[in-house]
Amino acid sequence: MCGNTRKEISEKTLGIPVIAIGIPTVVESAVLVNDALDLFIKKLQDEARSNDYLNKLKEKDNYEEIKEALNPADYNMIVTPKEIDELIDNMKEIVANGINYSL
Repeated sequence: MCGNTRKEISEKTLGIPVIAIGIPTVVESAVLVNDALDLFIKKLQDEARSNDYLNKLKEKDNYEEIKEALNPADYNMIVTPKEIDELIDNMKEIVANGINYSL
């Protein structure tokens, strides 16, 4: 199995009205590599200013190719920041306060 295989939280699955709020807390390493590659190519472009190959590479989204390269070696991990516990605490306060203020 791959991808997001969790069951949805909805009125259809629970039988009652639902408001679900999702806060992303993880990211695939392929996304990080793709973003880092974009930044690296931009830096090279700024220095070279005329490299057609880099210009074409920058225009293309390389996520799928990066994911294909990382998957066979099990390097396409799902990662989270080291301060995730603090981020979760902050986000739960923000969401709770938003709900309380709106009601």
